[in-house]
Amino acid sequence: MWISDNWKDYELLDCGRGEKLERWGKYVLVRPDPQAIWNTPRKHPGWKRHDARYARSNTGGGQWAKKDLPERWTVSYRNLTFNIKPMNFKHTGLFPEQAANWDFARDKIQKAGRPISVLNLFAYTGGATVACAAAGASVCHVDAARGMVSWARENAKSSGLEDAPIRWIVDDCAKFVEREIRRGRKYDAIIMDPPSYGRGPSGEIWKLEENLWPFVELVSGVLSDEPLFVLINSYTTGLAPSVLTYIMESIFTARFGGHTESQELGLAVTETGLALPCGATGRWSAF
Repeated sequence: MWISDNWKDYELLDCGRGEKLERWGKYVLVRPDPQAIWNTPRKHPGWKRHDARYARSNTGGGQWAKKDLPERWTVSYRNLTFNIKPMNFKHTGLFPEQAANWDFARDKIQKAGRPISVLNLFAYTGGATVACAAAGASVCHVDAARGMVSWARENAKSSGLEDAPIRWIVDDCAKFVEREIRRGRKYDAIIMDPPSYGRGPSGEIWKLEENLWPFVELVSGVLSDEPLFVLINSYTTGLAPSVLTYIMESIFTARFGGHTESQELGLAVTETGLALPCGATGRWSAF
């Protein structure tokens, strides 16, 4: 498991009974987590003294019960700053477990010894975008949600990267990649965080188990002749990390050489010293 353990402004204090207790800067939140199925005692005082809790509704969805919480605040990771805003569907705008992947990407870019262009697909609020830009790469950030792209631009500005070479694209990722192939544009690194389920611009249904392979095949068409890395995230329950290894070895290693590693991402739990699993990641590297 790859653990994101270099945070100072984020801490997973405890988890269990379908919830996790987290510190985001100076604020403590309780949010649902389907992986935390253990029924352990809740000894940490934060369970009783949290600043906000997201409670699911029996009819679907849910809402925040806020005691004393601002609409937004910032947290930092290394030299990056992110804007946190509790959203309607339990999210805060940041997945802290992804810090392990930010560190991986930054290390690869800084050691490349040449200019690197990165394509970040399903790029959300831009954690990977600002990490790669901070490492010196040029980045193309693509997400279909205009609000998420605006949020990512805020994160870039907060991180002092408002003038960095980042293209901000609001578009369907597959349609954008198809156009980039026709334009002959290439990228040295690709990051993608495709959803488990969704709908395309014409109402077509996206299911990760059915669509990931053809999508990754498509995306391989925009890799440069000297690619550096490809990173694929998956939060689909039941999709083993080794599935990502098989896909990436079949598509990227077969064509470019290199190697693939896949693992679960995780967050260390302060109360127990154990780790909460937080999805899977596959990393193909040219070296």
